[in-house]
Amino acid sequence: MSSTSGGPVDRLRLAGLRAHGHHGVLAPERRDGQEFVVDVELGLDTRPAAATDDLSATVDYGSLADDLNAAVGTHPVNLIETLAQRLAEVCLTPPVVAWVEVTVHKPHAPLAQAFDDVTLTIHRSRHD
Repeated sequence: MSSTSGGPVDRLRLAGLRAHGHHGVLAPERRDGQEFVVDVELGLDTRPAAATDDLSATVDYGSLADDLNAAVGTHPVNLIETLAQRLAEVCLTPPVVAWVEVTVHKPHAPLAQAFDDVTLTIHRSRHD
């Protein structure tokens, strides 16, 4: 499906991917690491895949999950902003993906106050 602006309106969502990473500015975060939770929503036109029943015409979400897990688990960074950008780039690798929305959850952020979650959501497109 396409929107009136010409972009795809079909969405593939992978929610709640849990991965261990060593991201953060504090020494214990870098040393011990923590769980991050990732949600991604990809904009793409799924009609070619539906018409051909061919996985190569869409996004293999199993491979995507593996790639996102690897991206969280390697190369520690200070900021979840940097991590979110890295994950967006992974999602935009398949040429059928026009845009992506990435939410990074850091439920175990080192805060003194009681809280449920810290999240950052970014939206990136192939044209950014």
